[in-house]
Amino acid sequence: MTDAEEKKVPESKEIDWGVWIVQTQEDREAETNACCFPGVLLRNAHVGLPNPGPDITKCSIVSGEYFYFHYGCDGQDDRGWGCGYRTLQTISSWLCLSWSHLMANEPPPSLPKIQQALVSIGDKPCSFLGSREWIGTFEAALVLDHFYDVPCRIVHVRKGGSELEGMAEELHQHFQTRGSPVMMGGDRDNSSKGILGVCTSAQGSQLLVLDPHYYGPPLNRETAQSLSWVSWKKVGSLDHSSFYNLCLPQTARK
Repeated sequence: MTDAEEKKVPESKEIDWGVWIVQTQEDREAETNACCFPGVLLRNAHVGLPNPGPDITKCSIVSGEYFYFHYGCDGQDDRGWGCGYRTLQTISSWLCLSWSHLMANEPPPSLPKIQQALVSIGDKPCSFLGSREWIGTFEAALVLDHFYDVPCRIVHVRKGGSELEGMAEELHQHFQTRGSPVMMGGDRDNSSKGILGVCTSAQGSQLLVLDPHYYGPPLNRETAQSLSWVSWKKVGSLDHSSFYNLCLPQTARK
């Protein structure tokens, strides 16, 4: 995206669960100054974040646009259990913004709608509705297929950071040919993460991580990046005793 194109793109958007409404800069400033409230989403949180080092030999980044969904962003306090849902919503927002035929439909599904979908397709019992049960990459794949007819590839990485290093080339291929965000989760490291890119150098690979665990007033890009809610993480720094699953949406090739 060029600088000129980026200036035309609003940095945030107010959630409206019936209609997509993009706020003007003046509206955002007035509302943010008046009070801090849930309901404003940061758009393309990684834009402007520099590459993780000067010796990068290959870098592949998400293409297209998305919104940063995080704890409490729609008024529902889901701290401690909703990170998988929020990463799923971020991927859903990418689909809604990338596919013109989806723009007239509903925005990314709310947490209750995600739970209802998993019950409707038979993956969860009725007791799942209204619960605080986590979801992972497998459930995310089911929901993306249910709402958007997008199949997903689930990749199981057995040995955490050490084996995940070998996945770098596959992630490069995904971002270069599919372009969508990726969801990652694990067992010991059970915090869901959105993966927006991968960079490789002689010293190893780094992932561009979008962390859904933020809870608080609306963020701008500068703050989100300075507080590392979106940041580059060395693959080798991930938990080596945890397995990881990656959910790669198989969108149409670019």
